[in-house]
Amino acid sequence: MALVKTDDVVLPSRGFNGLSLLRQLGLMVGLAASVAIGFSIVQWSQDPSYRMLYSNLSEQDAADISNSLQSAAIPYKVDPNTGAILVAGNSVHEARLNLASQGLPRGGGVGFEMLDKDQGFGVSQFMEGARYQRALEGELARTIASLNRVRGARVHLAIPKQTAFARARRKPKASVTVDLFAGRVLDEGQITAISHMVAASIPSLEVSDVTVIDQKGRLLTSSDSSADMRVSSTQFNHRKRLEDYYIKRIEGILSPIVGAEGVRAQVSADIDFTVTEQTQETFNPDLPAIRSEQTLEERRNGSQTLSGVPGSLSNQPPANTTADGSRGTVSSTIRATRNYELDRTISHVRSGGGNIKRLSVAVVLDDKHSIDENGDVIRVPLTDDEVKSITSLVKEAIGFNGQRGDSVNVINTRFKLPAEVEPLPEPSFMDNPELWDTGKQVLAGAVVFFLLFGVLRPVLRELAAKGEAMPAQVMIQGQPAGGMQNDQLTLSADGGKPQQQNHESNLNTARTLATQDPKRVAQVVNNWVATDGG
Repeated sequence: MALVKTDDVVLPSRGFNGLSLLRQLGLMVGLAASVAIGFSIVQWSQDPSYRMLYSNLSEQDAADISNSLQSAAIPYKVDPNTGAILVAGNSVHEARLNLASQGLPRGGGVGFEMLDKDQGFGVSQFMEGARYQRALEGELARTIASLNRVRGARVHLAIPKQTAFARARRKPKASVTVDLFAGRVLDEGQITAISHMVAASIPSLEVSDVTVIDQKGRLLTSSDSSADMRVSSTQFNHRKRLEDYYIKRIEGILSPIVGAEGVRAQVSADIDFTVTEQTQETFNPDLPAIRSEQTLEERRNGSQTLSGVPGSLSNQPPANTTADGSRGTVSSTIRATRNYELDRTISHVRSGGGNIKRLSVAVVLDDKHSIDENGDVIRVPLTDDEVKSITSLVKEAIGFNGQRGDSVNVINTRFKLPAEVEPLPEPSFMDNPELWDTGKQVLAGAVVFFLLFGVLRPVLRELAAKGEAMPAQVMIQGQPAGGMQNDQLTLSADGGKPQQQNHESNLNTARTLATQDPKRVAQVVNNWVATDGG
């Protein structure tokens, strides 16, 4: 082939510049994406695993907790969806202890600490009273929120201004709103306890004037309940406590004999809650006493005219004559009135109720357990004498009274063995926050290793291989035919040893050059012809 001349031919390695523009752009984007992914993964592996510290916080508590965590140099972040505060997994307990020492979270209320702030000059008495009432409401809300089933609470107090006129005085009232945890409810005893606690904290506040509602707007304290219903509830609770007391006594005396799981007892108490008042007056006739005595004494003086023959003897008045010459007579009368009182006793008896009318006791005993020679458990029924002895113990334990109709029934039967309780699952190894941190770092290293040796290295190797396979350009008197001046491979027949290249390779190279740059090939051929012709 006369068209290929190897005297002045140079074969440069074109590499990246030899690719099309689209492929160059794709390669650059791929390299940039690989570097960005690797950097993001490394940064992600260095970030700690965050766990929830507190949720459902008020804005004030969230701000105070954030400032405290920043001061303690504890990394944290806020969940944008729920507003919960998250901290590093290994710093949860440290953060909670640090916040607890500062009294955080406060539960969304302001208590008596607001009175510690400087109120400034010129504060009116009305503002002082309003601040005190607000502080009192906050303290009550905190106390109610400390209950296990209550997540948060708010208290509103309506305290009227006191007046000197007793008839014009109005009683204070209070309303409580409780925010309960999901699936939790307050029983009657807890509602009553909240009402009594609030009423005892406010002077002159009665329990009936405290209203409690939940977060769904349901009224928990019924104001329409009559006094009879409240008394019935109290009586029911008293009966239940009395029955539980007898059950504990029975099980306590029988547990050492048949085992704690070998006895079941139930007690039904018939209680008389009737309140009786009786007044009795008795007299003792053997012990009379003078109650009153009245004495009346009368004296009467009578007169008699002198008569007879006038003379010296007849004219002399007797010794008991009066001044007018009449003889006087004296009469006296004594009257006495005595009132006797018998010994009288007046007794007033009031029975408060709660007397036991009758007790019904039912006791079930399990068989006796023993172990044989093989280590197997043998269950043996109780004998009649043992049942009678246990019955006597039960009667003594409850204070059996046959006159009031008490009954005790003790039987022996075989209990069904309860199913074995599955042990609680141990904490999963995957829940360890240190494991997650280590796993993240290992995963990040694996991804970076894959990007380096699985993506970048094959791409660069393929690019280098394509660069070596690129067609060479022809150099004419030191000038490149294709515009590239780097990585040139010179084919020279005179200077030094030319690279070993066969005729077929040169022919393919010439064809490729003719296809890519026909103008320069034509120029080269013209130069060759001109040189040979000269």
